[in-house]
Amino acid sequence: MDTRLLDILVCPICKGPLLYRKAEQELICKADRLGFPIRDGIPVMLEEDARKLDPLEEVE
Repeated sequence: MDTRLLDILVCPICKGPLLYRKAEQELICKADRLGFPIRDGIPVMLEEDARKLDPLEEVE
């Protein structure tokens, strides 16, 4: 994942910052508790494709 791209990407819902989880290949929004997938190196920033994080899942 290109670090320059990570610097400009924000959550499409709240416009907040995203955390990059390399192992899971997803971008996490802490505020909305959503995980946006990265497919073939391209972030999929659609709410309908986002994974809702489990309430017990740690977000760091």
